[in-house]
Amino acid sequence: MKFLSPVSLLPFALALIFSAQAVANSIEHSTQKHRVIVLTDIEADPDDTQSLVRFFLYANVIDIQGLVATTSVHQKNVVAPESIRKVIRAYGKVQRNLEKHEAGFPSEKQLLSLVKQGQPVYGINGMGAGKDTEGSDWIIRTLELDDQRPLWISVWGGANTLAQALHKLKETRTDAELQKLLAKIRVYAISDQDDTGIWIRKNFPDLFYIISPGGYGAATWVGIHKVVEGIDNTTISNQWIADNIQQGHGPLGAIYPDVAYSAEGDTPAWLSLIPNGLNAPEHPNWGGWGGRYELYIPERAKTDPSGFNGGIPIEQEPRAIWTNAIDTYAPIVDGAYGRATRNSDKSFSDFHVGIWRWRDDFQNDFAARMDWTTKSVGEANHPPVVKLSHAESLRVKSGHYFSLDASNSSDPDGDSLSFYWSLYPEAGSYKGPFKIDTQNLARIGAFAPKVEREETLHFIVRVADKGTPKLARYKRVIVTLAP
Repeated sequence: MKFLSPVSLLPFALALIFSAQAVANSIEHSTQKHRVIVLTDIEADPDDTQSLVRFFLYANVIDIQGLVATTSVHQKNVVAPESIRKVIRAYGKVQRNLEKHEAGFPSEKQLLSLVKQGQPVYGINGMGAGKDTEGSDWIIRTLELDDQRPLWISVWGGANTLAQALHKLKETRTDAELQKLLAKIRVYAISDQDDTGIWIRKNFPDLFYIISPGGYGAATWVGIHKVVEGIDNTTISNQWIADNIQQGHGPLGAIYPDVAYSAEGDTPAWLSLIPNGLNAPEHPNWGGWGGRYELYIPERAKTDPSGFNGGIPIEQEPRAIWTNAIDTYAPIVDGAYGRATRNSDKSFSDFHVGIWRWRDDFQNDFAARMDWTTKSVGEANHPPVVKLSHAESLRVKSGHYFSLDASNSSDPDGDSLSFYWSLYPEAGSYKGPFKIDTQNLARIGAFAPKVEREETLHFIVRVADKGTPKLARYKRVIVTLAP
């Protein structure tokens, strides 16, 4: 179904219905920061240091509550907390300049106090009676704080520090106490990098767990650095990294290491915690900068069991997990000779798409924040502020007209804005025919398709400025279609 012009829609204005009633599981309106503890096998590969550099640039919008050095299959007998501290000390040299751009960046001292370490032992051999560490104890302590927000455990390496915390809780807490604490935990693991991941999922079947098990090539997170034939991959090139991150960007940029195997494979484990108007981490199936995932039991044969993972045995998953989901996406392209932006004639469909479809936006965002470490407010770019003229959850009856409006959006630097509305069909329940015209319009409208039961449509508005680098923010509008 195509959108009609604003003039042709005027006779139907009286048919417009917006409901203030929120849909079930609607968009999170909380302004609270997401709590996170990072488990990192830093020094196993340069990409952990790369991810930490980016991570601290968002330390004012994410509530960092722990930074734990761990082992992994790639680094079995040593942990490297001092390497975390090295990145923090570089961050400390630029923290005051970051504060000029946005408030809330923690001090170097605060972050240093959060550095802990796990067992310098691989996997299950590093857990059990008498094998508590300051890292596992810190997870328990943080869980038991009087804070009802979920606690995200962002696993960049092996998971045995988390496994040890869970083992101790199971041994020392009542069932009721244990279940209350488990309900707070959200795990996003970058594949299984030791043999405790599957142990956790077997022994704690209700634990919220995002992971692509099996060979790394069959993992969603690969989308952050995958070279995709048929699109512009400039923002993951060595030259782009040198120009925008490493060189001429102060002490934090200077310690960002060159790519060895692949760039920032761990970053997707926390990208969805950034409040950008698109991300909804409690709903992995909605999609965001960290990818899109669905809840099911994957077949072992489809997890690339013979692919590279460092030699960890790959078992059949015993229960449903949040794992790979397929997106179909046609990139946005500029129309020739002054024509409006549109979707490319070529579309892509796989589980990597859920991340790389947003890649230019989050790479540019990274570059802009790196600029904040050395530049004044007037010299740097800052993201636009997206403002809707209606609620983020709408209820519309079949056949009735509705409109979506982000025209009140603004830019703190006074930059001109571009608007791009799109439908995210995989995130909603309605799968029938419904098409929108992808035009550079702040306000659009359409007639709701006919449905026999309640269905949902997810619309995303991307508002981008014309600064350098170009920055984007979003709003997600969930339209519930009523019969």
